Amino acid sequence: MSALTRFLGDTPLRVLVKLLVVSFLVGLVMHAFGWSPMDVLYGIRQFFIDLWNLGFHTLDRFLSYILLGAAIVVPAFILLRIASYRK
Repeated sequence: MSALTRFLGDTPLRVLVKLLVVSFLVGLVMHAFGWSPMDVLYGIRQFFIDLWNLGFHTLDRFLSYILLGAAIVVPAFILLRIASYRK
């Protein structure tokens, strides 16, 4: 078995035929949906941008909940500490 055949996983001619068939099928599906390779790349890019923004939006909501709770908890804690200090 040659190094090229080992690398490709099959003979070069069979790999070429398989790639041609799969490329034809993918091209047919992309044409049916009206997609171009740039549409696919933009879609992938937009997915990661939305995922990034969603993560920061979640972090923002988490921090706003902490600040909202701290507006009540911290003054109550200080008042309780002052009240227990006098005893």
